[in-house]
Amino acid sequence: MASRDGRRRTLSYDERVLWTTVTKSVAPMHGELPDEDDSARPPEQPAPKRVPRAPAPAAPSPAPVKAPPALQPLDRRTRQRVARGREQIDARIDLHGLTQAEAHAALSRFLHAASARGARLVLVITGKGGRGGDGERGVLRRQVPQWLALPDFRAFVIGFEDAHTAHGGEGAMYVRLRRRRGEAD
Repeated sequence: MASRDGRRRTLSYDERVLWTTVTKSVAPMHGELPDEDDSARPPEQPAPKRVPRAPAPAAPSPAPVKAPPALQPLDRRTRQRVARGREQIDARIDLHGLTQAEAHAALSRFLHAASARGARLVLVITGKGGRGGDGERGVLRRQVPQWLALPDFRAFVIGFEDAHTAHGGEGAMYVRLRRRRGEAD
């Protein structure tokens, strides 16, 4: 092995022992290996004895959790029907004036209850948000879509998107809910 200045460096004792151990554990691919010069070989030391370990008890593997399908926005036709009032919004919640923790809890309760009643489309009003001191707008407007994508909400939510201006525009969103099992259209 060459050093940075181009000269070959010699292996330390530990490196030679390691190299010898490795070369003895490898089988040649083609034919026999040439005999090594015994004078270059370091004196052999007995290999440390390995104490067999008891196999670790196998932990029961958890049942595979099926991930919910990707969130889907409302299709164009459904969006038009809702905007024109031909398809009803089953429930509404207004999160104005709530802190993030209060809004998260209220949204969770609301979606559980709406799903239990068989609601298919709900309106979540977040408000556009006022200007904060840091120039940011609408904390709930930014947070609610992130919450709806979380696993605990995905049990209920198929998809969501901004509402039509008649229902609040950027300050509200339509949320499509999953059908409960055994429920027919």
